[in-house]
Amino acid sequence: MSRDTPPACPDADAGADASARDDTGATAVISHRVRHDRQADYERWMAEIAPLSRAAPGHLDWHVIRPIPGLTETFTVIIRFDTCEHLQAWMASADRRRLIEAVSPLLESGDDFFIRSGLDFWFTPAGAKAQLPVRWKQALVTWSAIYPLVLLVPLLVAPVLSALGLAGHPPLTMLAVTGIVVSLMVWVVMPRYTRLLRRWLFA
Repeated sequence: MSRDTPPACPDADAGADASARDDTGATAVISHRVRHDRQADYERWMAEIAPLSRAAPGHLDWHVIRPIPGLTETFTVIIRFDTCEHLQAWMASADRRRLIEAVSPLLESGDDFFIRSGLDFWFTPAGAKAQLPVRWKQALVTWSAIYPLVLLVPLLVAPVLSALGLAGHPPLTMLAVTGIVVSLMVWVVMPRYTRLLRRWLFA
């Protein structure tokens, strides 16, 4: 369903002060189911909106999970900002509203997204000598970890779903892909990756 304004960011812990809340960061996961004959137009639209998002105050990351040809039509865009306030400002900005209106004819459904805060727990391995690494290191590590996953996981999921007779169900496919990517990032990749890079991260 299309939305005019982003939902409020999840509250930080009740006992946290303002500076702690600002450090949690915030992520929006945006799903666009694109008409099968308009995906090239959508790619051109992304080339227009991506630089504006990256130029917005507080922007950290931009990742795209593209559809599996012949199996899904859903593009999933994951954007991360340093604070909920900066993320909400971008999601409600005039530039984004204008571009969402422009892309609407290309979509099977509306501009669907949800917002979550607090990904910095990825960057607090046991024994760290600082609370959090600098933002550019967080961005670089997150990008280098998620990039191979968003390339490989869809290729592994597609034949499994086909073998189970579940091909041709885009919402189910994207549920599987995003669920596997997030699970791998949280429980497998990032705990080990940040431990491996701990000295560099906190130097």
